Amino acid sequence: MKDTINRIRKFRNDRDWSQFHTPANLSKVISIESGELLEEFLWDEENYNKEHVLEELADVMVYCIHMADSLGVDLEEIINSKMDKNEKKYPIEKAKGNSKKYTQL
Repeated sequence: MKDTINRIRKFRNDRDWSQFHTPANLSKVISIESGELLEEFLWDEENYNKEHVLEELADVMVYCIHMADSLGVDLEEIINSKMDKNEKKYPIEKAKGNSKKYTQL
């Protein structure tokens, strides 16, 4: 994964795009790309174009990597921190097979 992240950074840096990658701009583009991902399922959740879905998913993930860089945070660290919180909020014995929010468990 580190090679892929470095490739993403190199692509951005070679084009001098960091100047545009403010947290606000990246938040906006993540939302926009997420909307494009969601749009792939509009009107028909079963017959979607998987290639388009994967492209939009990749766009969201790439911009998330840029956001982490912009904020100067380590992806693994913030993901593991969030997973620690999720594991406490959704203990297996209460959450397994249940789609309720943690406040309703």
